[in-house]
Amino acid sequence: MNDIVLESELTCPYCGNKKVEAMPTNACQWFYECEKCHQLLKPKQGDCCVYCSYGTVPCPPIQQNPSEKDQGCCNS
Repeated sequence: MNDIVLESELTCPYCGNKKVEAMPTNACQWFYECEKCHQLLKPKQGDCCVYCSYGTVPCPPIQQNPSEKDQGCCNS
C-alpha cells in the first residue's frame, strides 16, 4: 500500500501562480483563493475538490480509493 501524500502544489489557471498547500484529510476543499490574483478556484466538473482539479496530487480520499474519482469522494 502506498503512503498518502498530504501536500499538493496548486496551480492557478488564471495567473499560473503555484503554491504548495497541506490538504485536509477529513473534508474536501471546494474553494481556494489564489494569493496572487485573488481568483476564487472551484473544482472542475467531475472533480471533488480543488486539489483534484488544480493540484499535483489528488486529495487523500481519492488517493486511498481512486475508484471514487468518478463519484466524487465527498458526495453523500
